[in-house]
Amino acid sequence: MPGTAAHSTVDARPEIASSWMRSQLCGVDGDTTPKLDRIDVASDGCLGRAATPVLDRVCLEFDDAPLVFVLADHDARILDIRHTHPTVRNALDWTGIERGIRLAEDEVGTNAVGTVLESRQPLLVHGPEHFMSAFHEFSCFGHPIIHPITRRLEGVLNVGGGAGEDHRYFAPIARRVVRDIEERMALDTPVAQRKLLAEFHAAARRKDRSVMVVGEGMVLATPAALALLDPADHATVRAAADAVRTSTATHRLTLESGRDVDVTCTPVDGGNGVLVEFATARTDRKPQAPTVEDWPLLVVGETGTGRTTEAVRAARAGSTIVDAADVVQSGEQAWAVALGRELQGDGAVVVIENVHLLTDSMATLVARLVRGTRRRIVLTSTSTTDVSGIHPSLLAVCAARRDLVPLRRRRHEIPRLARQMLTEEAATSGMRLTTATLQVLAAHEWPGNLAELRRVIRSVALARSAGDVIPTDLPSPYRAVGAPLSPIRHAEREVIVAAIEAAGGNKLKAAQSLGVSRSTLYNRLRVLKIA
Repeated sequence: MPGTAAHSTVDARPEIASSWMRSQLCGVDGDTTPKLDRIDVASDGCLGRAATPVLDRVCLEFDDAPLVFVLADHDARILDIRHTHPTVRNALDWTGIERGIRLAEDEVGTNAVGTVLESRQPLLVHGPEHFMSAFHEFSCFGHPIIHPITRRLEGVLNVGGGAGEDHRYFAPIARRVVRDIEERMALDTPVAQRKLLAEFHAAARRKDRSVMVVGEGMVLATPAALALLDPADHATVRAAADAVRTSTATHRLTLESGRDVDVTCTPVDGGNGVLVEFATARTDRKPQAPTVEDWPLLVVGETGTGRTTEAVRAARAGSTIVDAADVVQSGEQAWAVALGRELQGDGAVVVIENVHLLTDSMATLVARLVRGTRRRIVLTSTSTTDVSGIHPSLLAVCAARRDLVPLRRRRHEIPRLARQMLTEEAATSGMRLTTATLQVLAAHEWPGNLAELRRVIRSVALARSAGDVIPTDLPSPYRAVGAPLSPIRHAEREVIVAAIEAAGGNKLKAAQSLGVSRSTLYNRLRVLKIA
């Protein structure tokens, strides 16, 4: 094994011996010249912005001291390198160490960058403790840099010099510089993320509590929450969090494990994010039967929300379906006569669909027939924002009403529904929707609701026979979505869409109903990408 003969772990410190063993397993040859591949790196990230002024100051303080300061990111890639003495500069130039190279253990063996990233602990690597002989002339102390807000490992600061120098002062210098860098990262962190972190810490004081915070580019979770969720559950939870508007909402979810949990989502004031709390679902609630005690029943929902399915479910023991859309084909008189015959005597529940399509005279006639029959009746309508599409005589005859929520307002259910539909549509059980695909599906608006979602899933099932379904496997219009809107923007968008629908598409009337000018409305339509 390369490097084995040159490195004995008998007398080495435990942390060095462990690193040597990892280096040998990676196939690093300690006796060769390191082959360092350089790439261009950006230094304007959070770590670079925080470290640059700190390194500027410390180099002035230690001017002409035989020191080198190396800043590396979480992948062991050097972002910045500072020399305070020409001797050190010349020695480093000979080894090939420069900005853009990678000092990971699997490439150069034991060193005060890659080994620190592996252990997440400060470490001194003195002279021959380096795995590669090319670095034996250096002593280096590496200190991890932890983001004070997210607690992520952002990188490493390496303070080094010649192996013959007094390395005892490397550690205090590194600790001070890292402290200053972490303080500047905290100041550089947006206020919204600080508020999310504060909310998370307040909610996670009990170690066994299952909580998450979901924000833009930021997800924090307690160990209990991570243990509760499978990878596929994250898309469901994210969809539930994205659906929250301005007040707390609780949903009951069935996880991949089959466990039912109550998920409470609370928007974080000023944090542009959501606090998510998990609790075991109570089992003492009696499920409500899918029936109604008061008849006739009116079922209202957008196209594709499952009005017919809900009507048939309410009918329980079978039903007869009559569609008002057939009036165009059969004529009003023939359709009315057929309906009148159907409603005579006793029998199954009669479902009259699409009653919003009836003319005023036909709606009045249907209402009279409904009042005069002993049969149980279910009416369905596609009216959404209000009941203006349903004749008053039909509204007056209905004793109960069910409003079906559109899919865009229950995004947390989309992952479960998509998986269920794939099971029903796929020819085999060897297909699986990945978490990324479920997140893409949950982010769409779905104007066609369940019917549209099923059409997309059916097309995927026809195109594949096995394997993971990734976003590129979806039909092209569904493969990607824009940046998710904040809860407030979601609410604003739906209010505007509802106003335009209520105004019959007339944007001037919609602007008047919203109390804004037409130019303001058009501006919001452009910003919120409303067609």
